[in-house]
Amino acid sequence: MSPVTVRVPAKINLQLAVGGPGEDGFHDIATVFHAVSLYDDVTALAGDHLTVSVEGEGADLVPVDDSNLAIVAALTLAEYADVEPKAHLHIHKSIPVAGGMAGGSADAAGALVALDRLWGTRIDRDELRSLAARIGSDVPFGLVGHTAVGLSRGERLTPALARGRFHWVFAFAAEGLSTKAVYQELDRLRSGSIQAEPRVSDDLMTALRSGDAVTLGRNLSNDLHRAAVSLQPSLAMTLDVGDEYGALGSVVCGSGPTCAFLARDEEHALDLAVALTASGACRSVKSATGPAAGARVVES
Repeated sequence: MSPVTVRVPAKINLQLAVGGPGEDGFHDIATVFHAVSLYDDVTALAGDHLTVSVEGEGADLVPVDDSNLAIVAALTLAEYADVEPKAHLHIHKSIPVAGGMAGGSADAAGALVALDRLWGTRIDRDELRSLAARIGSDVPFGLVGHTAVGLSRGERLTPALARGRFHWVFAFAAEGLSTKAVYQELDRLRSGSIQAEPRVSDDLMTALRSGDAVTLGRNLSNDLHRAAVSLQPSLAMTLDVGDEYGALGSVVCGSGPTCAFLARDEEHALDLAVALTASGACRSVKSATGPAAGARVVES
């Protein structure tokens, strides 16, 4: 069997509205996912056992045991399709680890697509999305890509129309943030208050439909922003640098700590990247565009 390589994008949340915790401790959300041209590559090769290896951005922080979401995806697919879970998965990372851009979920989505091709299971995308939702709330969006509204815990997806192309600059922090810790901090900061049911902003959706970057920038929002900054106060300085250099809008990606800045165009994105790099307010900087396609085979 020939190796299969799947490219899968990072995501940002253009809006992340978070409700209060339920009895199970989880929060319902209303979010607008947006895939960007920052990718992990997941290669599936024939093997005698199920194994995984990782290289690239933050590889030393990624587990290579059964807690790796790509392994979880492989086991989920194998059980569903009644095949032996034998393969080697190699992940080349460009998406930051624990950066709020769903890198682990992207790898799981990539593994589903790559192994479906390698094992010849021929599962349609709707079934793959159902399997993806069992693995994690952000995994289905890794399959879909582009721009989509996510409800419940993010796994209930509806495609959203987004015209044109948007230019982004991402500032990566020196240390990651635990999603669980950020949600716990959110609950602490909100203690004693009643939360409205989360809903998607009409103004943000209108900006996407028209391709209006200025209005989109004004309507970027994330209910986890305050909690992420509370746990990692240096993020405030990073965000200030982007604002100082004319970003149309800025937002903490998911549970952080990556910060996203919307630029006017490619030239402005370059200026923002240079300013953020020179400021020393972050570990590294990358530029990307969105929306980007979901998981797709690029080599087999």
